[in-house]
Amino acid sequence: MRIFLTGATGFIGSAIIPELLRSGHQVLGLTRSAAGAQKLIDAGAEPHRGDLEDLDSLRGGANRADGVIHTAFDHDDFSNFVANCEKDRRAIETLGSAVKGSDRPLLITSGTGMGSPAEGGPATEDVFNLHHPNPRIASEMAGAALLEAGVNVSVVRLPQVHDTVKQGLITYLVDVARRTGVSAYVGDGANRWPAAPVLDVARLYALAFEKREAGARYHAVAEEGVAARDMAESIGRGLKVPTVALSPEGAVEHFGWLAAFVGLDMPASSSQTRARLDWHPTGPGLLSDLERMDYSRASN
Repeated sequence: MRIFLTGATGFIGSAIIPELLRSGHQVLGLTRSAAGAQKLIDAGAEPHRGDLEDLDSLRGGANRADGVIHTAFDHDDFSNFVANCEKDRRAIETLGSAVKGSDRPLLITSGTGMGSPAEGGPATEDVFNLHHPNPRIASEMAGAALLEAGVNVSVVRLPQVHDTVKQGLITYLVDVARRTGVSAYVGDGANRWPAAPVLDVARLYALAFEKREAGARYHAVAEEGVAARDMAESIGRGLKVPTVALSPEGAVEHFGWLAAFVGLDMPASSSQTRARLDWHPTGPGLLSDLERMDYSRASN
């Protein structure tokens, strides 16, 4: 199959390409630049020029493919997170309109928080919390509307995806610790974030796409929850700065926009995903990657 992959030159997308190629697929990768196009060619994919705000380019890429994997998201400025989520909603609607009327699958991306039950406990695949405050809910709302319209859409929900260079929101925690000279957590630091190695996540995308199960939700979770204090202490050791506890009030000044996330308890299960896709993550844990990271190099 020829698969249109958005976010193809990104952290996760670039790891998905070899997974798809190994399975015999062709990859048509979205890219904004000539440098990105060359990167895709070198990886064995075909470049397709465009971006998330060029809806015609998204529609054109989807029309050239047998299915779509959508991983692109505007991570450049999380202070505009709500606007970025709305941009993602429009992109999903556009991709869905292109595959509507066929059985071509559309695999979109969301966050594990969307599966958090209202009564508390780990997020699960069979829950879609329509009242979740995270603006990323716009992505799954768009997907749900497409499903109602007959589109073969499914979703991968992401935790903190990591290697020894990037770790999702934790990358920004490292930046804050480097800038302020302390590695901080909120309260007792017992709140947890789920995590998974990027190569395991890439393999899950390939498995989920080939499953072609309309309406399915998958959790790319290897570790149900890593404690915030453990993450902060690992970052502190790497940067050789002290680790400190902050009050919720102090967190706002220290973390800026990250303060909305740092104190959240967000465990997530992947038991249903593992059973349905026979997916068994084998990569290193989050703390292991944080311990092995080169802290002399600033984050990109």
